Amino acid sequence: MAFIDKQAANNGNAPNHSGYIKDILSQHRHAVLKAQMIAALIEETSDPEYLKEIALWDCVALDGID
Repeated sequence: MAFIDKQAANNGNAPNHSGYIKDILSQHRHAVLKAQMIAALIEETSDPEYLKEIALWDCVALDGID
């Protein structure tokens, strides 16, 4: 509990244990979501069928972005 007290201390105020734990969980969820999104993008760019579909839609958009 001393570790959490130290980490949760806020500018000399009483430690906010629940706020500290909530922040840590939020950071963890963000990191997991980011890793999942990166993995999904890597998987998509490795799929030849997906790449063909994207190429077809690029022609439709006519936005000039390569």
